[in-house]
Amino acid sequence: MPAPFSAPRVALVHDWLVSWRGGERCLEVFAEIFPQAPIYTLVHRPGSLPPAIEARDIRTSFLQKLPLAVSRHRHYLPLMPAAVESLRLDAFDLVLSSSWCVAKGARVRPGARHVCYCHTPMRYVWDQRGEYFGPGRASLPVRAAAALAVPLLRRWDAATAGRPDRYIANSRHVAGRIRRFYGRDAEVIHPPVDCASLRVPDRPGAGGYYAMLGAFAPYKRVDLAIAAFERTGRRLLVGGGGQDEGRLRARVRPGGPVEFVGPVPQDRLAAFLGGARAFVFPGEEDFGIAPVEAQACGVPVVAFGRGGALETVVGLGDAQGRPATGLFFAEQSVDALCDALERFEKRAGEFEPAAIRRHALDFDRPRFRAEIERALGLSPPDSGAAAPTALP
Repeated sequence: MPAPFSAPRVALVHDWLVSWRGGERCLEVFAEIFPQAPIYTLVHRPGSLPPAIEARDIRTSFLQKLPLAVSRHRHYLPLMPAAVESLRLDAFDLVLSSSWCVAKGARVRPGARHVCYCHTPMRYVWDQRGEYFGPGRASLPVRAAAALAVPLLRRWDAATAGRPDRYIANSRHVAGRIRRFYGRDAEVIHPPVDCASLRVPDRPGAGGYYAMLGAFAPYKRVDLAIAAFERTGRRLLVGGGGQDEGRLRARVRPGGPVEFVGPVPQDRLAAFLGGARAFVFPGEEDFGIAPVEAQACGVPVVAFGRGGALETVVGLGDAQGRPATGLFFAEQSVDALCDALERFEKRAGEFEPAAIRRHALDFDRPRFRAEIERALGLSPPDSGAAAPTALP
């Protein structure tokens, strides 16, 4: 077994700090592991994160000073490579980046080590470009600007794929994308889910509704769920918010079965999820924390059968004989989702809340911290487990 890795001077790099999402939950654990490490980021919206992160030494790039950069940081996408390369990281022995955009392109000094926890290669410029910049998704001026910027960003993203010494992917799905777009291998460590704050209610599904929760980004396919539930007349409560909120709200029929409930705070999350008959997950996600949170409340998931859902949801008739925690549909279409809802209603009695929660505990937060520490050589592997690959 390699000797524990000792890095007295550590920096954390995170793309941007403007909201509390899955990437920030990973960052919170990294900050616990390295309590003295400063956090470098492109832009920071003060007050948008838990106090444990807000109290840290947060250092921003030159983008922070540009007009509207905090509220409309995505408009500065063409400048982000230059911004991350401007971060001064010469003083550090280890840089741990948390990247879904440009953080993996941070420059470190010769002899320093760079480990990238990759949530995804930059989806805006690779296989999901159309979801962000296609007709109906963006205005004509934005599409024209993207036509110029995307090829340059793609070349930069590929050219800097060799900067990290090592990649850790948040799912097998993302590891495959890293191999495809960067030509690099990646260890897989699934993100943390705070199962301890969630519970199975006394009467699971008592609310009688279906639930969705998350950021309203194009690839989440909230639009697909709205159309399916408008057609079936079944009640859907949609929690969260984000860049597509105005466009999505315009699709909802007043007085109809779909209702937006806004952000759901942590102290209301168990009640919101636990009251649902099922959680609806129509997007192709890199991982997807919200479906695991639903399962931690004993709630089954109706999911599109691609991406991270295949790693977090156990479908009916599982080949390994595991208890089912949900069911899949094979096509991102209204017809396919409506059919899946019909199948769920017929087989809802086959899902056992306690078994669903036991499955969710495989993704619990302490597991994530332990696996990250082992991957960095900071702690020994569990008895009987394979030792992690040593840092290069």
